Amino acid sequence: MRILVVEDDPGVAAAVVDALRARGHGVLRVATAAEVAELRCEVDLVLLDLVLPDGDGLDVLRDLRRASDVSVLVLTALGAERDVVRGLHLGADDYLVKPVRLRELLARIDAVARRALGPTAARTAVEVGDVRVELDARRVTVAGAEVALTAKEFDILAVLARRAGVAVSREQVLDEVWGRAAPGVSRSLDVHLTSLRTKLGRPGLLATVRGFGYRLGGMT
Repeated sequence: MRILVVEDDPGVAAAVVDALRARGHGVLRVATAAEVAELRCEVDLVLLDLVLPDGDGLDVLRDLRRASDVSVLVLTALGAERDVVRGLHLGADDYLVKPVRLRELLARIDAVARRALGPTAARTAVEVGDVRVELDARRVTVAGAEVALTAKEFDILAVLARRAGVAVSREQVLDEVWGRAAPGVSRSLDVHLTSLRTKLGRPGLLATVRGFGYRLGGMT
């Protein structure tokens, strides 16, 4: 996913940008309200501070909503109830008050992205290069030839395919495939991933995001 970070504090911006890129997102960063309008059509989500050096972030939010359906997540120091209510009424998809834990921020971004996908989230097939994953039919083909996967291998691939191009945490894969993970399940995931990569025969297609998780396909 492509994210525009609108933040004038260099320290905050650097931490957020690094976390987003580590997650597999494409990131642009600006520090002023004036730059947002130029880039809004190039991104899927705007992470917006409301305190900007050249204008009111609420005005930026209002303008975004008039001109675009891009998702907007407010991240600001303005935590009064009045500010939160105004931000949500003006069309923010979510509102977070600084300081925020990066893992929570990433989870909120994932939630906003899922809502924004709408009917796309229910798609029945995903194609990455010449690999096609038919989610409902539980069928996988590579260059048109069907690949036989075990039930767990397909479940793992489906978790990643539904978020193709975006990094998915190891914990999320474990939660969605095994639920409350029993001892030894983490090692089982590694074994299944190795087998899955071998069967797909497409080096680099199923990438490991160091220290975080996995990504199917390139960054979006």
